[in-house]
Amino acid sequence: MSRGPRSGAASTALAVLAVAGAAAFAWGSLVERRLFTLRRVRVPVLPAGSEPITVLHLSDLHMAPWQRDKQDWVRSLADLKPDLIVDTGDNLGHERGLEGIERAFERFRGIPGVFAHGSNDYFGPQAKNPFKYFIGPSRKGSSTAPRLDNAALTAYLGELGWLDLNNAAGAVDVKGTHLEFFGVNDPHIGFDRVEAIPGALDELRENDPYSDDATWPEDVPRAERRTVTIGVTHSPYRRVLDAFVTYGAAMIFAGHTHGGQVCVPGFGALVTNCDIPRAQVKGLSIWRHAFRSAFLNVSAGLGTSIYAPVRFACRPEATLVTLTASA
Repeated sequence: MSRGPRSGAASTALAVLAVAGAAAFAWGSLVERRLFTLRRVRVPVLPAGSEPITVLHLSDLHMAPWQRDKQDWVRSLADLKPDLIVDTGDNLGHERGLEGIERAFERFRGIPGVFAHGSNDYFGPQAKNPFKYFIGPSRKGSSTAPRLDNAALTAYLGELGWLDLNNAAGAVDVKGTHLEFFGVNDPHIGFDRVEAIPGALDELRENDPYSDDATWPEDVPRAERRTVTIGVTHSPYRRVLDAFVTYGAAMIFAGHTHGGQVCVPGFGALVTNCDIPRAQVKGLSIWRHAFRSAFLNVSAGLGTSIYAPVRFACRPEATLVTLTASA
């Protein structure tokens, strides 16, 4: 029995779709996920008269020890000579991932930095059905997930001289500007303590030697001290971003979303793995809340789970953010 013209056309269309899908998967898994890209943005957030500050934003490396190409590319970013590094977590992607992180980050030793953890800094990756991401955000920390050595990671980042912002606050002075940071541990797994931020900021400011008139250096007039407050989180959930704006952040750094990881050209991300709007799943935007606003930079990240090694229309990235004086 011969097939009709409609049946033949349908078969041809399905064959074409199958070939296109296979080609897209091959591109995403073999090529694009290794096309490491440096995105550059300028953010007018510093007080008038401030000298520009370059910030290298790293996120979601999901490092495995054998990923030498990723390690080499990250090492090369030290040639940019950034003034500051912001790491928004998910550095680990394997039980021996710290080996790769140490190799990738060692050239940053001596550069001031801050960090907040993601869920994959505590729990290792697991094989799972990728279509579950279309139902809602993933859930980490199951009883079967391998535990990673978070303490060793935290200790190493501290040895680099980076400030731990997991439900904490800290400050760094760069080029005459006082950068005041606060952050939370990963909201995606409920490790955040947003309510602790006001107390952490109060303690930070009370212990600031410049906060007391008696200890204020005579050669630094109080009016000339420039301060900018910055929030840091791994997962950009709305409730966290709203709280950051409320607590005075002028700039927020986040990761987690992978920029959608698999995107549709002309449409963008299909999922965000949290509740942030799709339009703000990666890149620089403005986050508004309660008549206030802050600049928000969400990194698409540099890695993927070892069980889902594919990116499409969403290259792995780091971001060089140049903070400049506002008009």
